[in-house]
Amino acid sequence: MSSTGEPSFRQSVDLMFNRAAALMDLPAGLEEKIRVCNATYTVRFGVRLRGEIRTFTGYRSVHSEHFEPAKGGIRYAPNVHQDEVEALAALMTYKCALVEAPFGGSKGGLCIDPRQFEEHELEQITRRFAYELIKRDMINPAQNVPAPDMGTGEKEMSIIADQFARMNTTDINAKACVTGKPPHAGGIQGRVEATGRGVQYGLQEFFRHPDDVASANLSGKLDGKRVIVQGLGNVGYHAAKFLSTEDGCKVTHIIERDGAIANASGFDIDSVRDYIAEHGGVKGYPDAEFIEDGLRALEAECDILIPAAIEGVINMHNAQAIKAPLIIEAANGPVTAGADDILRNRGTVIIPDLYANAGGVTVSYFEWVKNLSHIRFGRMQRRQEEARHQLIVDELQRLDEHLGDAWSMTPDFKQKYLRGAGELELVRSGLDDTMRIAYQSMREVWRTRNDVHDLRTAGFMVAIGRVASSYRAKGL
Repeated sequence: MSSTGEPSFRQSVDLMFNRAAALMDLPAGLEEKIRVCNATYTVRFGVRLRGEIRTFTGYRSVHSEHFEPAKGGIRYAPNVHQDEVEALAALMTYKCALVEAPFGGSKGGLCIDPRQFEEHELEQITRRFAYELIKRDMINPAQNVPAPDMGTGEKEMSIIADQFARMNTTDINAKACVTGKPPHAGGIQGRVEATGRGVQYGLQEFFRHPDDVASANLSGKLDGKRVIVQGLGNVGYHAAKFLSTEDGCKVTHIIERDGAIANASGFDIDSVRDYIAEHGGVKGYPDAEFIEDGLRALEAECDILIPAAIEGVINMHNAQAIKAPLIIEAANGPVTAGADDILRNRGTVIIPDLYANAGGVTVSYFEWVKNLSHIRFGRMQRRQEEARHQLIVDELQRLDEHLGDAWSMTPDFKQKYLRGAGELELVRSGLDDTMRIAYQSMREVWRTRNDVHDLRTAGFMVAIGRVASSYRAKGL
């Protein structure tokens, strides 16, 4: 606990776990077994760069092995530390359990600012970090499977996969040692967008339940809702883009490192992203009000607030000023436990991180299955599906010719109906289904138990219950 009384990220996760566990009938020993982190490996390794040896510190934490492999991203950031990695690993356990992905929770981190290194230097560092983890089975298709996180992406995952293949030349499942690879290197369509897409699907499911919408003092559908997005990285960008272009939302505020921009009419998300790529921030973006203290924009009037960057941005210092009636946690741990108490007591509805950003691990699961099956999704059934649809279209065309002007097919019906589902469509379908079912499992607890007043507690209870069932099945 800090001097201001604010719990740390790890303490926040434990406090939220404890709040849910207190409402469950778990043996004390089993509750402790689920809560604690099983193991954390710390590695310090040297890489010769720019004429000298640089030493780096990295971590790989395994929170739970109720299912194996353990699953979780690797982040590159200058402030990575053991407590943060262990808290993220715990969240991964509960996240996987909630969306029924058959993984334990894990997480990794490397203390590095990737912006300070050239591309070839990052490859050297990544290969050496991967080597140190692989030789101890901390990366393995059957034991521990990393993915991208803050500061990492498809390139780093490809390097890790290649390093694993070099060290395990006869492992036919080598590509499954890591997910988040580009499609041409064993990845899957839709993985880059997955977490942001999951945020969209989560909001869509929330708005299918009028009682839940009313709990947030909102009404109607997503169309026209005012949205604030904090962090226009991979997750924030995709969530904002899909919500604005497909669901009719207006993204009125975008918060970045150098400040925030506001426009009541809403932003073109691609235009803002292109501007950030060119100028390194949002300052100077045309036709927008610039707010120097970007985090103040979290307190602006809106319908939906999407913190999509780092943990702890909504805390005990600013929670009282947050006006958003609905918050969806696209980042891990953006609302501290202290802020969560304040917001819950005010009636703010929070769609929690263990559900809201589970799209990434869900599609990672699909990629892992694809790598193990060695076949692209849709390859076997797509043309057969089209052939069956062709039979119906042919019959409709015969009817069309027979009836003449009295009836006719919609002009683009044939093209749309005949198109069989490819990998991207199947991935999106599977993700949508997963997010719907996971929300409904949380909602059932939230709506049927008088002692559960928020979705976070409900989500933790569902997840803890499933982990407990797995351990019981093992004889614990």
